[in-house]
Amino acid sequence: MARRLLAALFITQAAALLPATRRHRALVKGRAALTDLPTQQPENPVAEAEIRYDPDKAQKLLTRQPRRWLTRNVQLFFPLAGFIASIISDRAMNCEPQRREQRASELLELISNLGPAVIKGGQALASRPDLLPAEYLRKLQELQDRVPAFPTDEALRRVEASLGLRNFTDVFTLLVDEPVAAASIGQVYKARLRNGKVVALKVQRPDCERVVALDLFVLRWWARLGTSFFVRAFGRDLDLVSVVDDFGALIYREIDYRAEARNARQFAKLYQGYENTIRVPEIYDELTTSTVLTMEWVDGTRLVDGAELAVYTGDDKAGTRLVDALVQCSLRQMLDSGFFHADPHAGNLLATDDGRLCYLDFGMMSYLEERQRVSIIEAVVHLVNRDFEALADLYVRMGFIKAGTDVKPIVRGLQDALPDVLDAPVSELNVKNVASRLGDVMYTFPFALPPFYVAIIRCLGVLEGVAIQVDPGFRIVNDAYPYVAARLLTDEAPELRRALTNLLFKDQKPQWRRFEALLNRASSSSEYDASAVAAYLITALTEESAGPLREKLVDDLADALDYLGVGVALDVASAAGLDLPEPPDFLNGHQEGEAPPAAAALLAARDFLLGDGEGGDVDIGSVTRAARKVQPVAQSLYDAPSLRAALIEVLARASERAASRAIRLALKAATDPGALRVEEVEEEAPAPDYPFGYS
Repeated sequence: MARRLLAALFITQAAALLPATRRHRALVKGRAALTDLPTQQPENPVAEAEIRYDPDKAQKLLTRQPRRWLTRNVQLFFPLAGFIASIISDRAMNCEPQRREQRASELLELISNLGPAVIKGGQALASRPDLLPAEYLRKLQELQDRVPAFPTDEALRRVEASLGLRNFTDVFTLLVDEPVAAASIGQVYKARLRNGKVVALKVQRPDCERVVALDLFVLRWWARLGTSFFVRAFGRDLDLVSVVDDFGALIYREIDYRAEARNARQFAKLYQGYENTIRVPEIYDELTTSTVLTMEWVDGTRLVDGAELAVYTGDDKAGTRLVDALVQCSLRQMLDSGFFHADPHAGNLLATDDGRLCYLDFGMMSYLEERQRVSIIEAVVHLVNRDFEALADLYVRMGFIKAGTDVKPIVRGLQDALPDVLDAPVSELNVKNVASRLGDVMYTFPFALPPFYVAIIRCLGVLEGVAIQVDPGFRIVNDAYPYVAARLLTDEAPELRRALTNLLFKDQKPQWRRFEALLNRASSSSEYDASAVAAYLITALTEESAGPLREKLVDDLADALDYLGVGVALDVASAAGLDLPEPPDFLNGHQEGEAPPAAAALLAARDFLLGDGEGGDVDIGSVTRAARKVQPVAQSLYDAPSLRAALIEVLARASERAASRAIRLALKAATDPGALRVEEVEEEAPAPDYPFGYS
């Protein structure tokens, strides 16, 4: 019976060999296309492996070694087949959703015992909400890349062979006999060079590439069967072979230590000038090969060891400060340069004794092209704006959904899944909740996530996990929003300009509260440029189609100036000892505490121009700097006839209301001399709190 089963397995795999390979490669290429976005493609700085993943080559080699792949296939067949049979049984009994937690735990246990490459594959699946439901994703995030170390004698022989040394001790002296860390790909020793420098020596496991190639070959075969299973059992048209190929390219880069060394140098170049905050270990190129990596040893403590970190750095706030630096660094990596560390987990980070953040491992790096960076910010805007139709359209343009797919059900799914989680204040919003709700939609509907988005999901999820371990109240979205807001306000990409227009001027009406919130958030970012924001707004408002918007703008600004003017008058009168009539009579319709939305936005703009986002004292220097910023903006307003006319209309309306109010007040005083009562003013009267911060 067993013999027949093995024969059937052999025949099935032989029949499944590669006629589909070229088709799968074409699907991958088509899926990754971002059809309607800008076509500029800067060079990808992520280092490629010297030996690249090549499924064609692997198949030609392994089909000549049937005993190897058949043995490994049998090792995987029984546990995987048993698990799939359980899923089929659950679906037949209509209890699959109810048993997901149980099955997810079983899958975690199963993968943990199937070897390094399968464990790595399971970790990659933990960032694929388009493939697995949330219960599985949560469980797979618990996968640990820890395996027993291989013997040190063998590791030293591998170093000698790889570096061409006669004796290990000609160059190195081990400071610790056993490895200080061991993982599925390699293990790390602490050593000293002949010149006295202490280094971290990373040595790859024996036959690592050979083992990985075999597992990828077998997983690829299973992926073909899995694709058919998904179509029949779940109605999901998924290309699992492409998923394996994406993972194969990733792990081949990770097992090439020369590629990791190039990534480390590129990363260090990225942070030149920030050495007082970020540290990247020096790489010893002459002692590095594809299987041996020699880098500077860095002493430090783990970021998540709070008490030890405070003692080590002498700073009680070190953890929160370094987590903030980590989040800001990751954001700038993703959205500025595009080259980012895709696996910033606690084991890859150290806090040094001088309070710097040190990155250790550079095997898993990723890159976002400019169009992809823009699309991420655009997606954030659509989420904030609750514009789920635009979000679904963006997903089509990004290649997440096939062109021609009916997106109406997807829009309804987004509308059902996201509003309640998005209603939380920015200070309480977390990546996990938003990603979980989006993941539910992506699993339910025909999404296929490209590698760059999977890397972002992994990076943000790991970042938030580290941040919360250090500070349970830390929220990445709250920490990141100022930078995103500043980029949104100042980036000239056409997609972001359209998104910002929809955000601030929805349905031809100014969205003052959103504008105020954006300004308040953006002001705390060094990326913020008030003149760039003003230039954009002036351009948007001078367009011919903006006529109704300008009319609404005139109404709102006239109300705002009227309200602020009344506030100034009340403050001045109070300082002079005059008791003016109560607001309902004096404010001509404005109720106390009900400021027009545009008023708060004007005050926010005032604070930014003065560089006084916290509302503190204003000095002559800040006023002078504000005047310099305002001058080109005022000139641009004057040079635009439509805006000049609108501004004159605003001032005229506000002046008319002020004059009318003053006349009524004078008549009231004439007919009732007691209407205005003069109170005694103390000699040292406090300065009035003018709404614009200066008299």
